[in-house]
Order: sequence, then C-alpha cells, then structure tokens
Amino acid sequence: MSMDSNDIKTLIETVLKHMQIEVRGVNVSDSDGRERFAVETPDSHLLIGTKGAHLLALNHLVKKMVIAKDPEKNSPRSAGKDRTFFIDVNGYQEAAALTIKNTAKIMGDRARSFKTSVELEPMSSYERMMIHSFFQDAADLKTESIGEGEKRRVVIKYVAEN
Repeated sequence: MSMDSNDIKTLIETVLKHMQIEVRGVNVSDSDGRERFAVETPDSHLLIGTKGAHLLALNHLVKKMVIAKDPEKNSPRSAGKDRTFFIDVNGYQEAAALTIKNTAKIMGDRARSFKTSVELEPMSSYERMMIHSFFQDAADLKTESIGEGEKRRVVIKYVAEN
C-alpha cells in the first residue's frame, strides 16, 4: 500500500526533526493539481537555501523516500507514476510561482508589443514548465526551451495571428 498524505506529512516532520529544524506545523493543501505540504518554521533560511537549492534537495530526498516505501513501485502498472506533491517552506514556493507568472505576463506583453521573441533568464525545469503552461492557450505566442543544463531558458516567440 502506498503512502497517503498523513504518512508523507509524518515523514517530512521526522526528516526535519533529524535535521534539528524547528517545525511549527505542516499543512496539506492542493496547488495547481499537486499536493502541497506547507512547512511553517523559524528556520526557513536553513531549509530554503540560496535560490531555493536546499528546498529543492529536500523535495528530491522526500520524494525518493516515498517511492522507496511504495511496495508497488516495481510493478509495471505504477512504473513512472510519481506522486505529484511538493514541500513548501513559509510560502516560499507559492511566492516564487507568483513571481514566475508575473514575469511571464510582462514578457509575453513585451513580445506582443514589439512583435518579436523575448528570451528569459535561465530557470529550473519546473519554472520553465510553468511558463510553457502559462502560454499554452495563447494563439499569438509560442514558447520553446533552449540551452543546456543550468543555462536552459525559455524563449517566448511572437507568431502572427491567422
């Protein structure tokens, strides 16, 4: 039987306790179709790290632990079906997502105004996915990821409307 939300919440609390991070609470909610585990802590600087690097690592670690505890993980049925959840700390991820969406809107408007392509700063794969989905219904704008590794970024391209 795979882990439910309470199991994952307990796992997060246990991992943070071992890291000697003070946890005031972990709230579970839905965020754009993904389960969000919002950690409230006075030690957020330790958990988030520079540009969210520690938070990314914590998410990776907990996801690996959840997959490892799933006895069905090796069955053909569940192959590749990762549970979609993420850990947020003091609203950091939510604020970052809002910033990404605002950037997408501003840069999309710029591409439209000047009828040109606009290249964004390098981003994580999740941030790029957010930009692509922001524009998926835009008839006059297309998005494309270019570059390699840490330099991978999105280009918003203006395409003439038919």
